[in-house]
Amino acid sequence: MALSFAQLPAGWSPADDTLAGRVILVTGAYGGLGAAVARAATRAGATVVITGRRKRQLEQLYDAMVGEGLPEPIIHPLDMEAATPKDYEALADGLERDFGRLDGIVHAAASFNGLTPLSVHKPDDWLRALHVNVSAPFALTQACMPLMTRAEDSAVVFVLDDPDLVRRAHWGGYGVSKAALERYAEILHEETEQTPMRVHALLPGPMRTTLRRAAYFGEDTSTQPLPDAAASASIYLLGAQGVAARGAALDLRPRA
Repeated sequence: MALSFAQLPAGWSPADDTLAGRVILVTGAYGGLGAAVARAATRAGATVVITGRRKRQLEQLYDAMVGEGLPEPIIHPLDMEAATPKDYEALADGLERDFGRLDGIVHAAASFNGLTPLSVHKPDDWLRALHVNVSAPFALTQACMPLMTRAEDSAVVFVLDDPDLVRRAHWGGYGVSKAALERYAEILHEETEQTPMRVHALLPGPMRTTLRRAAYFGEDTSTQPLPDAAASASIYLLGAQGVAARGAALDLRPRA
């Protein structure tokens, strides 16, 4: 890891007003972690904008959240594989027009197409992983930086994966992309540490997600915890108290 590690304060949990008045954008919002982050941020008082390429699944998340008695999220479909810089600019312009602000982004979208030796790794899968996992977060963050640096306090959160695992054989484009994303976060922190926009990385432990199920096909994924703990930790980073972990990776992996 190039980034330093930070730890979640013992016993910390978000309050109903931890993100009060803040507008938070969540990518990959209908995935396991993305949906959990959307719910957690809403419970913490934020106005949440959910994005993803499948409008129907965003609508299902919307219906589920409203059915749970949560405030309505705002749907903004966005295909991070096909989006152009103009699409990201349009999203940022829409946020400025509708809310006049953006206080946080959680980059929960990820592309993973299974474990594959490099000798037979499909080039299209490689390019997709690098684009969705690195280039798209760069382009979206860049488009939103004018809004976020105008806020009194804002945070962008990049979701990493366990470097002790993804540097191993067969992790392919996904493993390379997560290493590149970490380096991008480090550089972005160096360039923004004197601005109101904080840069964070989130390093979850094992979670019960579709990606985990695809990567560990011999494992009973149902024995792993839901993404709720990682989602709660993202609220710590998005709120004002997250300044203590600025420029670091919040490490949620189980301790030996």
